[in-house]
Amino acid sequence: MKKVFKIALSVLLLLATVSFAQEGAMDKEAAKLYNQGNKQKKSGDYDGALASYTEALNKSKDYRIYYQLSSVYKKKRDFAKSEEMLNKALELNPKFNIAHNALGTTYYSWGKYEKAIESFKKYAENATKKRDKKRAKKYIGLAYTKLGDIALKEKNYDKALEYLMNAVSNYNYDAAYLKLADIYLDKGQYNEALQAADNAVKYKSRKSKVPKGAPYFYKGMAYKGLHNIAKAKENFKKASKDKRYRDRSKHEIKYLR
Repeated sequence: MKKVFKIALSVLLLLATVSFAQEGAMDKEAAKLYNQGNKQKKSGDYDGALASYTEALNKSKDYRIYYQLSSVYKKKRDFAKSEEMLNKALELNPKFNIAHNALGTTYYSWGKYEKAIESFKKYAENATKKRDKKRAKKYIGLAYTKLGDIALKEKNYDKALEYLMNAVSNYNYDAAYLKLADIYLDKGQYNEALQAADNAVKYKSRKSKVPKGAPYFYKGMAYKGLHNIAKAKENFKKASKDKRYRDRSKHEIKYLR
C-alpha cells in the first residue's frame, strides 16, 4: 500500500502543476525561487528546495508555495510541518481542493487514518470529476483497512468488523475481504465468510500481495463449517498449490469428515 500512496502523491503533484498553470501570476521574484525549488525537489535536493520555497514565501505568501513546501516536508517525513503548510494553503485558498487529498496522504503516511479519511471525504465531496471521486473512495477504503488491522491487533473484533465493512463499501479491496472472512469464521458465520472469501478472489488485482492460496483456504474453512465436505476439499486442494498454505491445507484435507 505504500507504493499506492507514492503513486498517489505523484498524481497529486501533476494535477497541482496543471492547476497552478491556470491560476493568476505569482510575484516575479517569488516565482523564480518557486521554480528553483521545484527543480531542486525533482532532483532530490529537499534541503535546497525548502530553502528556496521559504525564501519565496518571504516575497509572497502564495498558497502554491505552501503546497509545495508541504510536499517536501512529507518527503522528509516531517508530517506535522506538512500538515501545517497544507492548512495554510487552504486558509489562503479554501477552494484549493487538491490540498485535502494531500492532507489525506500526509495523515495516512503519519498513521493518522481517521484524519486521513476525513480529508479524503472532503476531497471527494468537492471533486468535480468521477475519476477523482473514485480515487478518493479507494484511499478511504485503504485507510479503513488500516484501522481494521489495528482493531484486530487489539482483539477488538466488533470494531475491526465495522472498519472493514466500511473499507469494502468504499473500495473492493481483496485484503480487506480476506480479513472479513477470517473474522466471520471466528464468529461461526460461515455463509458470510464464504461470501467474503469469494470477493477476495473476485477483486484480486494483478499487483495484490495477498497469497494466491489464502482466499481458497478460507473458502475451504467456510465450507467445512457448512459441512460441505466436497466443496471444502476442492478449495483446500486449490489452496495447497500455494506453498504458504500447502501444509495447512493438506492437514485439513486429511482430517475432513
